[in-house]
Formats: sequence, structure tokens, C-alpha cells
Amino acid sequence: MFKVRFFWPLLSLCLLFANHSLAQTVVTTESGYQLLDRFINSLETIQAEFTQVVKDARDQELERSVGKLLIKRPGRFRWEYTQPNQQTLVSDGQRLWIYDAELEQVTVNRVDATLEGTPAILLSGKDDLRKNFEIEHVEQRSDATVIHLAPKSASNSDFKSIQVVLRGEQLMAMSLTDKLGQTSTLQLTQCKRNLKLSDSQFIFTPPKGVDVIDNTRKSVK
Repeated sequence: MFKVRFFWPLLSLCLLFANHSLAQTVVTTESGYQLLDRFINSLETIQAEFTQVVKDARDQELERSVGKLLIKRPGRFRWEYTQPNQQTLVSDGQRLWIYDAELEQVTVNRVDATLEGTPAILLSGKDDLRKNFEIEHVEQRSDATVIHLAPKSASNSDFKSIQVVLRGEQLMAMSLTDKLGQTSTLQLTQCKRNLKLSDSQFIFTPPKGVDVIDNTRKSVK
């Protein structure tokens, strides 16, 4: 889903949601907002590897992919899918490059037009969390907190619900369900916070010979 269908397309809920019984404690939505605020406000960068699993509405696995991601607030990110297909999504906060190696094609879009009301906004800190999402409920599962969110404006989002899994201030996983019931689960590993990341890592230079479709040059009428 983050994968062009997004994070855009970016997180069964990993091992934290394994089928064995876990003691659960329901906590307040306000405590969920406070936890997310602490997570976002103290976040400058994220570097991690990920496994993404996409399932249909009947819980049948459609796709499994792996890759790595970089996030730098505000608004910058780089998602690189390495298996089974190579695809790269890069944002400098203004533009979003989508490179499909198999198609030998790069598409460039304006970020605001592409990502409004999506989890990319949540992670990159491009906009205020409370402006775009509301918390439906919060659960404490073992040492992890599971926050269930929904977009405030359903018409501006492809997603029906989002689950964020935090262990302290560490992001462990995200699960995104679209309006057709398809779910994309992203599990993070080797996650490191607040490393120094160069802005140059969030600029994409198309390889020689590929087709470039630049939608940012189109005039707005």
C-alpha cells in the first residue's frame, strides 16, 4: 500500500500480534495522543529495514516484500523495496519520486497532492497529527502499545484504519487497511532513531535512459 498504493504504502500485525494469548489493558485515547505526540515530537530521523505483507479482505497473502527506509523530519523520506521487485520512493518534502526499475520509469508528483491524509504525514511530521487522524482506541499488549487510528476525512484518504505499534518511543510496526479491506502490515527491524542523515539522501536522480513523467510541471487550472 505504501508501495505507490502507499505508504503511501510504509506496517497478521507482526510478531507483536501473534495468535497466542496476551494480557490486554485498554488505555484512554488521550494517553494515546500523548504517546504519539512524544514519539513524533522527539523524532528527527528513522533508519530501518522492513518486511511488508499485503493481504486481501479474506486474509489471503497477496504480496511479501522487503526493503529499507529513511525518514527525516520534516517531510523527507526514502523507501527502497529490494525484493521481490525493485522500487524506490523518495521525497524531499516538496516532490515525490517513484522509480520502478522493472518499468524503467520515474514519476514525479507534488507531495501535498499525493500524500495528504496518509501515514506518510504521520511519520514525516509534515503536518499536525491531530489535524489528519483521530484515535479510535488504544490497547496495551505486553510491553507494546497499539494505537488504532482513522482518518478524519475519509474522502481524502485511501485508508479506512491504521494501527501503530510503539514500544516506548520506538516504532515497531504499522498496519494499514484500505477501503476495500486490503491490509498492508509493515514490521520494522534494525530501527535507529535520530541518526544524522544528509538532505542529499532525499533527492532522487533518475538513472540514465529511464522515462521521466514529471507531473509537477503541469499547470494548475
